[in-house]
Amino acid sequence: MDPLETRELRYFTAVAEELHFGRAAERLGMAQPPLSRAIQRLERRLGVTLLERDRRGVALTRAGEVLLHEGRAALDATAAAARRTRRAGGAGGAPRDRLVLSVKAAGSHELLRGLLDAYAREPGAAEVEVLPSGMCEQGEMLRDGRADVALMHAPFNSLAGFDSEELLTEGQVAILPARHPLAARRTLTLADIGDVPDLPPARWPRDGGYAPGPGPEIRDQTQLAQLIALGRTLALFPESARAWLWAEHAAVPVTDAPPVVTHIAWPAHSRSRPLAALIHTATHLRTNPLAATPPPRGT
Repeated sequence: MDPLETRELRYFTAVAEELHFGRAAERLGMAQPPLSRAIQRLERRLGVTLLERDRRGVALTRAGEVLLHEGRAALDATAAAARRTRRAGGAGGAPRDRLVLSVKAAGSHELLRGLLDAYAREPGAAEVEVLPSGMCEQGEMLRDGRADVALMHAPFNSLAGFDSEELLTEGQVAILPARHPLAARRTLTLADIGDVPDLPPARWPRDGGYAPGPGPEIRDQTQLAQLIALGRTLALFPESARAWLWAEHAAVPVTDAPPVVTHIAWPAHSRSRPLAALIHTATHLRTNPLAATPPPRGT
């Protein structure tokens, strides 16, 4: 059987995500009849039914669910290859070493600063572009090639499909409005912050949507900081999040919250020498934190 074409995967993914041929055709910028014929040809080539069609609409079969999952991964890999190839070529086609490091906007400040400083002192270090992202976007950025490497936080980020090294383990704190009564406590528990009528926990996007609940839907770090300062919400963060607190915020340790582990993660198939050097620097810092401190002047 001939291999699947990128065009076929794009067509099928659009229909599978929209579950409507008309909307998928509009999304793809084409007419509906040729899209329907392309999907029919794909089913004949594979020898399976991908979509069930009836008066009520379109539904994925088990085979269709598998192709949607695999097709998304293949399209991401294709986009990633193009982005990384252009990045390797540099501006105007002049080759240069450059890495894009995706980081969560709210965390790992000291770790990140130490890593960048230590790596910059390495002979032949590549240029590192730090790309702050949303709370759970690092994995997506690695898969589609927008980033070469990321700092990710378990259990919040999934490391499935990536190679990774643990760098830091820390406890969690509740970020609260400084004037709230809970801010005066020395410690809190998950039960203490789980049911506060006047301070519902912030909700983050996960798997394409927000979990149900009374708390506000958070889009970015600035919005969250503003809502906490206004007394509208609270949030649970790694201890290192103290670095971005405003005067209107308070951080209280949550004693029974699970620890957060910061990993440096990268695509499992990567063969980049600059990336290997950055990972080596990161793991060296893990075992020798003082290496992040530059030597005194004159030595």
